[in-house]
Amino acid sequence: MSQTSDQMELREEDIVKHYNRAVAMLEGFDHTPRIARGAAAPAQERSSGIGTRRRFRSTTPGLVTRSTARPEGVQLVARIEAADGDDPLVSTAQAGVMQALRRAIAIALAVAETYAEATELADLKRANLEGGVPRGKEAAFSELLGAEALVTAHVFGNACAFLLAQMAGEVTVEVGEAEELLTESGQAALYGALWELDQKIAAHADSDARLVATVAAYAEQLMEKAALRAQTAPRLAAFTGASWHVEADDFTVDGFTPAQKAQGSKLTMTFKKPHEVVGNHIAKYQALRLAKMLMSYDFERRLNPFAELGGFIFTFMGDGAPGTGKTTLIQMMAGLLSEYCQVAGYPFRYQNLSTENIDSYQGKSGQNAKAFIDNIIDPNVIGFGTIDDIDQLAGKRGDRQSSAGQLEITAVLMESFAGAGTVVRGNCTFGMFSNYPENVDDALRQRAGARFLVDGPQTREDYIDILALLMGSNHDIPLGEHELYAAQEIRKAVARSFERHARPQEAGLLEVFERVHSDIGELDTIAKMGTYLKAIQQADARFTGRAIKNITDAVKVRAMDFELPDEWMEEPELFLFKPYDEKKAMIEELRVPITTEMVLQEINRYADSEFRYADKSDEAAIAGMVRDMERTAEAKRRYLEGKDG
Repeated sequence: MSQTSDQMELREEDIVKHYNRAVAMLEGFDHTPRIARGAAAPAQERSSGIGTRRRFRSTTPGLVTRSTARPEGVQLVARIEAADGDDPLVSTAQAGVMQALRRAIAIALAVAETYAEATELADLKRANLEGGVPRGKEAAFSELLGAEALVTAHVFGNACAFLLAQMAGEVTVEVGEAEELLTESGQAALYGALWELDQKIAAHADSDARLVATVAAYAEQLMEKAALRAQTAPRLAAFTGASWHVEADDFTVDGFTPAQKAQGSKLTMTFKKPHEVVGNHIAKYQALRLAKMLMSYDFERRLNPFAELGGFIFTFMGDGAPGTGKTTLIQMMAGLLSEYCQVAGYPFRYQNLSTENIDSYQGKSGQNAKAFIDNIIDPNVIGFGTIDDIDQLAGKRGDRQSSAGQLEITAVLMESFAGAGTVVRGNCTFGMFSNYPENVDDALRQRAGARFLVDGPQTREDYIDILALLMGSNHDIPLGEHELYAAQEIRKAVARSFERHARPQEAGLLEVFERVHSDIGELDTIAKMGTYLKAIQQADARFTGRAIKNITDAVKVRAMDFELPDEWMEEPELFLFKPYDEKKAMIEELRVPITTEMVLQEINRYADSEFRYADKSDEAAIAGMVRDMERTAEAKRRYLEGKDG
C-alpha cells in the first residue's frame, strides 16, 4: 500500500477503548433488515444452562426509522461457536475470527471518530444530542452521516480481511453481493454489516475452514460495495485525503484502497545488481535461477511447474566467512524478485527472521517463528524468507548454551521445512545464512535442500572488479588493462566452478573418494556412485538418507540447468500469464538430460559442505579444549608459585 506524507498513527488506546462496544455488538443486538432479505434463523443458545446473550437495539441519535419488517436477533458469537457443529469448545479458528472481528470493529469505530473530529460531524452530533441540529445544517448532517457510514463499513471490511489473511487456507466460499449497506450512520452501517455476516455464516460456514473463508469473502464484498458507493458520495475528502497506520497490526488505512496482506510488503533495503555480487559464482547463479523459478508460480493452480517437475529449491543454506557477500546475495535476489513482481503485478513479500524474534516468554519465540513461516508460505504471494545468522537464532539441541526460545525456533523451522504437513507449492523459498554453519543443529542444517557456498572474490580479476565497484566513480584513477566485470560473466564462471567439483575439495572427503576410485574405478554407474555414498556415510555418520535426497534434488535442479529468457520476465504475456499446463510444457522443452558428471559433482558439492562443517566443528571444539587446558596449566603454575613463596 502506498504510504502518504500525511500518514497519521492511529493510537492503540483510541482503538482499545472501543473493545467493549465491539464485544457488545458481537454478543447480541436486534436488527430489522431494510435492504437484504433474511435467510437464517436467529442463533440458538447452546445449552439451557447458559443465559440469553445481551441484545442491543440501534439508537442512532436524531434519526427515527420505521419498518414493518420483523426484527431478527443477531448473536455473532453464538453463531461462530456453532460453526463446527456440536463441539462444546471454541476452536482456535473460531477464537481467531472473533478476535479479528472485535479488532476490525474497534478500528472502524476509531477511524470513524477521527473522521468526525476532522469534519463538523462531531459538533453536529453533540448539538443533535443537546437539542437538535442547527437550522440550515440538516442536509450537511445527513451527508456527513452517510460519509461516516461508508468510512466505517469500508474500514471494518478492510481490517477484517487484512487480519484474517494469515488464517486463510485453500477453501473459498462464494457469499454473493453485500446488500445490507446502510448509510444513515456509522453505527447503522456496522449493524447492517454484522447482521448480513451472521446470515452468511449460517448459510455457508459448517466448518472452521469455511468459517474463515466466509467471513473473509464477505469482508471483501463489503469493501467493494462501500468503495463503489463512495465514488458518488459527498463529504469524503477528509478520509480519502489522509491515511492512518495501526502499528500493532502493520495495517494502513489509505482511503478506499484495500490493505490486503496479499499486496506484499514494502521493501526498504538497498537492492544489488548481479554484477555487484563479485565471486560467489555458483551461489549467484542458483539465486538468479531461483528468482525466475519462483516467478513461474501459477496463482490459479497454486502450484509451480518446477515444483511438480522436480528441481525447485524450497530451502537452501548459504555459508561462508564474514565479509564474503551473504548480505549482498540476499539484496540481489530480493531486488530481482521485487522487479519481476512489479512487472507482472504479483504481490511480493520479503521477511527476515532475526534474533529480535527470540523472546523470554515461554512459547513466544515459537509463535514468532511460526508467524514468519506462515507469512512467507501464503499461497497468495511470491515469498522470500531469510534467516540470517541462523547459528545465533536457532538453538542446537543438546547444547546447554541454547536458550529455550532458540530451541523453540529450531523445532518450528524443522517442522516447517520438512515436516509431515509441509507442502511445497513453489511460490516461496527460505534461505538460511551463517558464518558458522557448524554451530547449526545437524538435523536443521540437513533440511536445507541446496547449499550456496558464499566464498566471495577468489581470482585476481574478482579483486580488481570488487575494488573498482567499491571505489565508485568519484576519482580519476585509470582502470588499467582489465575488462571490468568480464570475470563475472555467469555462464563461464559457473561452468568452471562445477568442473572443480568433479573431485572433492575437502581433504577428508578426497581421501574417501580416492580410496573408492582405486577400488572400483570410474564412478560411472548408479551402483558405483551408491558405493561411494556408503563410503562417505562410513566416514561421517551424519551423512544419512536425507543427504541423499538433498543431492538428488540438486541433480534435478541441474536438469533444469537453463535460463528462463529475460523477455519472459519483462513481457509477462510470453510466459507468466499463460495457463499452467502451457507453462509446464514450455519448461519441459528446456529440460536437459541428467548425466553422471552432474550426479558426481552434486555428491561432492554436498559432501564437501558436510565435511567442511564437521572439520570446523571439530576444530572449534579442540581449540576450546586446548584453551581450557592452557588455563588450567597456568592456574596450576601460579598456584604452585604462590604456595612456594
